[in-house]
Amino acid sequence: MAPALHAISSMATRALLAELAHDYHAKTGVEVRLESVGGVDAARRVQAGEVFDAVLLAADAIERLIASGQVQAGSRVDWVRSPVALAVRAGAPLPDIGTEAALRQAVCAARSLGVSTGPSGTALLQLFERWGVLEALRPRLVMPPPGVPVGSLVASGAVELGFQQLSELLALPGIALLGPLPPGCAIETVFSAGLCTASAQPDAVRAWFDFLRSPATADCKRRHGMAAL
Repeated sequence: MAPALHAISSMATRALLAELAHDYHAKTGVEVRLESVGGVDAARRVQAGEVFDAVLLAADAIERLIASGQVQAGSRVDWVRSPVALAVRAGAPLPDIGTEAALRQAVCAARSLGVSTGPSGTALLQLFERWGVLEALRPRLVMPPPGVPVGSLVASGAVELGFQQLSELLALPGIALLGPLPPGCAIETVFSAGLCTASAQPDAVRAWFDFLRSPATADCKRRHGMAAL
C-alpha cells in the first residue's frame, strides 16, 4: 500500500479538496490526508517547519513559502480559480449589486461589512481604496479570526454584508447569496499547490498535483463554485 500524503490547505478549498481526495484514492489507492485551516494559520505552520507533503493556498502565499524555502522552487501548480461573492442574512432585503456603481452604493449603505483575512479581504480593501471610501468604511469592517467563515457572521446577524470565496458561502445555512461581484470589480483568487521541501514523497505529490489540474476534475470544481485553469 502506498504511504498517505499529508497536505494542508485553506478553508476556501476544503470541501472541494475533500471530494477530489476521495476520487483520487478511488482511482489510485493513494490516500491524501488533508487538514484545512485558515490560510494565515496554514502558511504560518508551514513556515514554522511543521512537516507536510504539500500545501495548497492562494498563489501569492505559495510564492512566499517558496521564497522562504519551505516549498520547493519550481513546484507551484495553479489548479483552480475562485470568485469572491457577497451574501446577506436570510430574510434580509437583497441589495442590488448588478453593477459596480450599485455595489458601491450597497457597501457604503451597509452598517457593517464582513471581510476575510485572506487574499479576498486584501483585494477588497484595495477596491474600497480605489473607490475612495476605505477610511470611511474602516470602523464598519469586521474581520473574523482565521478559520472562522465570514458567512457565519452574516448568518448570525453580526455583519450586514459579507464578502467571501463563493465556495465557502454555497452550502452555508442562514444566508442569502447575492452572487459574485459585478464586472469592473470582480475578484478572483487563484489557488495553487506547492511541494513542501520536507516531503519524502515528491514524485507521489507531483502525481497528485497532475490529477488536481486534470480535465477530470472540472465538473467537481464547478459544483463547488470554482473553475478549472
